[in-house]
Formats: sequence, C-alpha cells, structure tokens
Amino acid sequence: MTEQLREIGRRLSDLRSIVEIGMADFCEKAGVTAEELAAYERGEKDFSFSFLYNAAHILGVDVMDLMSGDSPRLSSCSLVRDGQGFRVDRRAAYQYAHLAFTFRDKKAEPFLVTVEPKEETPVLHAHEGQEFNYLLSGRMRFYIDALTYVLEPGDSLYFNANLPHAMQALDGGPVRFLAVVMG
Repeated sequence: MTEQLREIGRRLSDLRSIVEIGMADFCEKAGVTAEELAAYERGEKDFSFSFLYNAAHILGVDVMDLMSGDSPRLSSCSLVRDGQGFRVDRRAAYQYAHLAFTFRDKKAEPFLVTVEPKEETPVLHAHEGQEFNYLLSGRMRFYIDALTYVLEPGDSLYFNANLPHAMQALDGGPVRFLAVVMG
C-alpha cells in the first residue's frame, strides 16, 4: 500500500483514540469488522471514499482532516485551479481530486474523479447522504444496488448514497466525472 494510506490509517487510529471511540463501537457505526478496521489503521487495506466519509462523520471531523492531516484554513470560498485539487491516491484505477479542500464546514464534498478501465465488476460501497455525479468525458456503467445505468458525457445521476454503488469505465478508456457528496 502507499505511504498515503499508512498516514491516513495512523490519523484514523489517533483520532479514534482522541475522541475515545473504542474499536467495537466504531466498527458498529462504520459497518466494518474489527479485522477490516485494524487493516485500515495499519494502512494495509485500500479504503473507499464511502468509508472515509463515514469515518469522518463518526469522528466529527472534516473528511480532509483524515485525508491530508492538515486542517485547511477557514475560508468563505475555495478556488481550485485546473489540475490543482487535493489528490487522493487510493487505487491504480481511481483518482480523486477534492475541489473544495480549503473550505470548512462544507455542506457537500465535490470531487473530480477519474476511473481507468478494468475488466472485473467493481465492488459496491455505500455511505451516508446523497450523491450527484455529472459525466464529463468517456462512458461508464454505474451500479446502484440492483440497478445499472450507462452514462455518456453530459449525463448526470443523483441518488441515495446509502445504497451500494460503484462505477466502471467502458470502451477501454478513462472516465472523468464530477462527484458531489452531500451529508
């Protein structure tokens, strides 16, 4: 795993200790096993944004506090220039760039997401809140619970993020879309 995953795992463990949430209580609230949480905290298990979003909510912190370790300055606006979003290196097939990382107390978490093509069906994840996705380029298959949609540039999808969901790039090329997660 990457050094970034290990750092996020350490922050997760430290924050859990600071707010005095035991492993069993955290696992119940986050919907993970103790083994999964231990692997996350050691940086041995890749995490979904869903898990990070849920963990930040449980711990009472901004998701950026977990991802970066830097508490961004308070800001009444957040300007992010082209290609300058806070990058999250998770898996080889997914790239996330947070587009409002300096804004505190956000009502939404906007990301520019790039998904590289993979043959296997992706694992579905869920998190609290709602999500809006707007496809910018490429074609993708989007799974929501038992439903499947094929999206093309200009298509959008708004859904209950509590339902398990995932995306898959089609046609052998990458997909870029705007994802906005609302708590």
